[in-house]
Amino acid sequence: MMRQIVLSNSYRQHSSLRPELKDADPNNRFLASQNPRRLDAEFVRDNALSIAGLLDEDIGGPSAKPYQPPNYYANIQFPDRRYLASSGPLQYRRGVYMHWQRTFLHPMLANFDAPMRDECTCTRSVSNTPQQALTLLNDPEFFEAARVFAQRILKTGSPNASDAEKFERAFQLALARSIKPNELDSLKKFLDSQRTYFKANPTDAAKTLKVGNAPADASIAPEELAAWAQACRVILNLHETITRY
Repeated sequence: MMRQIVLSNSYRQHSSLRPELKDADPNNRFLASQNPRRLDAEFVRDNALSIAGLLDEDIGGPSAKPYQPPNYYANIQFPDRRYLASSGPLQYRRGVYMHWQRTFLHPMLANFDAPMRDECTCTRSVSNTPQQALTLLNDPEFFEAARVFAQRILKTGSPNASDAEKFERAFQLALARSIKPNELDSLKKFLDSQRTYFKANPTDAAKTLKVGNAPADASIAPEELAAWAQACRVILNLHETITRY
């Protein structure tokens, strides 16, 4: 049944609404096009780790504890709980294996509308809040993913590749499409500003590279890696990156 659904003409429609049906079917009840939807909470994290090349795809095995703010469980200490984030490959396990504290979700899951699991949830709610953008920018998991994503861009392909070619590869990995000229211009200006900043503030560059367990590549200049990490944070924060079309 699942195969029949995903191979059907309706399921494989393009996600752009057809102009001629805008008035006749504004809510797409007749399924003339695909309905874009944001990825579920667990998949938002999996997607970022996969783009960075960090995702551990092993099936089965123990649960994993992702990074979490210190003392996050302070209000439910009965009995006293100590949370230690997983290290090594366990930290990058798929979301289905994340440690789940029922009724007191990991903040990343809560921000992206994961259910509490204290009762059955047939359909998840989908919100759009500032906390989601802040999570994608500042959560250690996503910050680390952006840094390792930057390393992936800088270490693969031609060593003499231009910034435009590197951004093209980044967009292919993250969005499966080519970068548009206006996007390239904007990101190149941002990258140059970050290069200038980190060259003037090498201490901040060093701090940027210490977020997360994955080691920074010593063969890349810290200022360059930090600047690209900031650019990759922007790419991972795009609405298109966390949306299924």
